[in-house]
Order: sequence, then C-alpha cells, then structure tokens
Amino acid sequence: MQTHLAPEFQGTADGLAAEAILRKCVHCGFCTATCPTYQLLGDELDGPRGRIYLIKQVLEGQTPTRKTQQHLDRCLTCRNCESTCPSGVDYGHLVDIGRKLVDERVARPAAEKALRWALKEGLPSPLFAPAMKLGQAVRGLLPASLKNKVPAAQDAGVWPTRTHARKVLMLAGCVQPAMQPNINSATARVLDAAGIEVVLAAKAACCGAVKFHLNDHDGGKAEMRRNIDAWWPLMQDGSGVEALVMNASGCGVMVKDYGHALQGDPLYAAKAQRVSELTRDLSELLPDLVPVLRARLQSAPAQQITFHPPCTLQHGQQLRGGVEKHLGDLGFKINVASCEAHLCCGSAGTYSVLQPELSYALRDRKLANLAQMQPDTIVSANIGCITHLQSGTATPVRHWVEVLDEALSQV
Repeated sequence: MQTHLAPEFQGTADGLAAEAILRKCVHCGFCTATCPTYQLLGDELDGPRGRIYLIKQVLEGQTPTRKTQQHLDRCLTCRNCESTCPSGVDYGHLVDIGRKLVDERVARPAAEKALRWALKEGLPSPLFAPAMKLGQAVRGLLPASLKNKVPAAQDAGVWPTRTHARKVLMLAGCVQPAMQPNINSATARVLDAAGIEVVLAAKAACCGAVKFHLNDHDGGKAEMRRNIDAWWPLMQDGSGVEALVMNASGCGVMVKDYGHALQGDPLYAAKAQRVSELTRDLSELLPDLVPVLRARLQSAPAQQITFHPPCTLQHGQQLRGGVEKHLGDLGFKINVASCEAHLCCGSAGTYSVLQPELSYALRDRKLANLAQMQPDTIVSANIGCITHLQSGTATPVRHWVEVLDEALSQV
C-alpha cells in the first residue's frame, strides 16, 4: 500500500515504522474474516483493513476525528489478523502507532480520560493489592459489573524452598499476585518438581503493557526499563538463569517485544533485545518437563478439560498446540473448542472495562463454543482471560499450570 507521509511525519520514527508496515498491506481483506469486532459490528472501519486505512489517512495529513479514535479504540489488539494475513503485515505495531498519533490530536471526554488514567495508574500500582483484598472481603455486596472484576479470594499455597542448579526468572506481575496468587506458586511448585528453581526479582513489577496499550508509551517504556534493571544482574554469566519465564501470556508477548519497543534507546536497546531473547512462555518449557513429570504422575485426573488459547499466546506469540499436546502426553483429557478457537474471548487487557458491551458479547460467544465440549474445567494461560471467562460461567476456569500442580500434589 503506497503511502505519502505528511511533512510532520517524514523522517520520524513513527512515520518511518508505519510506512514500512503499510507497504506490506495489499488490502486483500483476508484479515476482515477473522476480526472479532468486524464479526460483531459488520463495519469495515471496525476491522483491520478499515483501521489500516484510517491510520494511513492520518499519516498522510488528514485530521482525525472522534470517530477515528473510537474505531481504533474498539480494536482488541488480539492480532488474529496477523495470523491470517498472507503478506505479513505487522498490524499490532501499526495500531499502537495509530492510536498514539490520534490521541495526540483528538481530545477525549473528561470521564473517559479519567477512567483510562485510573486504569493505567491503578492496575500497576502497589495499592492495587490492598484494594483487591478489600474488594474480595465485600465481594458479595458488590454490583455485578464490579463483582465480575473481583475474583473470590484464593489461597496461594506453599512456595517451594528447595534450591536447584537449574534456575529461571519469573515475573510476578502486577494484578496476578493479587487476583490469582496460586498461579505463581503453582508454577514454582511444578518447576520445582522438575528440578528447576524459580527466582523473582523484587523490583520487577508490571511488564508495561497496561500503560503502553493505553497510549502512554513513555510510561510503559519506563516500566520496561525498571524491569530490565531488576533482571539484568540475575542474567549475567554464571548466574545459572537459563530463561525468563512468563505464566501470563499477555505479559509474555509484551516482554518478548521489549527489543522492538526500546530499539531506539541507546542505553537499553541491547539489554532489551537480550531480555526478549531469553523470554519464554511457561508452555515452551513443557517439552523439557514432560519426561520428568510423567514419572511422577501415576494417573492424570479423569476430568474433561477444555483449553482456551489466549490471543496473546496463539496470535501474539504464535504458539499453538503446545499446551494441549503436552498435557495430553501427561495423560490429561484435554481438547480445544471445535468452533472459533482462534477468536478473542473479549478480555484483552483493559478492554472489558473500556468496551464492556463488545467484551461481554465476545465472552458469551466464547463460552457457548467452549460449552459444546462439555468440560469439567476450562483452562487458559492468561489471567485476563481466566477472570473474564469465569465471570460468565459456573464451570471452573483455571490456569493450566494449576491443574498440573494439583495432579502432582496428589501423587
């Protein structure tokens, strides 16, 4: 797609990056067929091709409007379109640029601006954990809209204390320790059972995705740099750390992108690239874990488990089939939905707060497809998907590592 950059964008990092991405687009429309918001709304401007045209117009000097902003806001950034695109268009990075440029030129209503500020400052804040604890204490009194965002209090269980020669770093995250603390401790216990020690860096917190995807790129990059500073001493030769493991696929896709996000930073570019290269989703360790853990599992649970692959795993990280294959190798009865497994569940980070109508429509559509598998338990790989899906079903929704941990604990 040929683009004639307006003078204000010529020679700029955003302009050059966007132009290179746009050049790959042949406006074939294959992406439209797999876009969740286009399927719900039927509007070309609420699909990837339409949003690409909107961003192109801004880059060519056309003044964006509130409608432009709303069409870009309604994008889930699920990146399903990237999995579909035959030309390799890097839509995820393009929409990040487009949203940033439009937000710089279109003022938001005060209430909307305040909500977005509260999300980007509140979720990564140290105050989030006590606020969540208070919410859980009065959960029964909360209106449904808030109750959906406050999971019942969960016991994290015991963190393993053994040391091992093999070590991995793990990001505790910002919301996961407060909302579902057992995911992190279950991860540590499963890896401990396989002879791998989990190391946490005390000063590493939010991966930066919350701020970055709410168009506060500077704030998001500051959090990336803070994490790199916390991890770097533990990544040096002789530390024994072999990988940086992510058990929330939303964080994983962000940290794997640190090299791209900080490529223009002379002080952090090389370190960021190294961090991205060392980052692994927890499921990527499964091939190595299966032979060790199989000997410990006399028999896997008889329950029927259905796996919901998060968009950040299957489209963002391009990791498909691993969880269900390797849990199957361990004896678990696991499958995926036979219909629309590629579609987003509607969680998408803060999307369920900012676009609740679309988000809940996608959640209910996803749960209807999952229900056809008649699961005893639904498992996923991202805290956002787990919380969002659980708000619409009585079927337990858990992280797959919790199910594996539970089976190991019963041996």
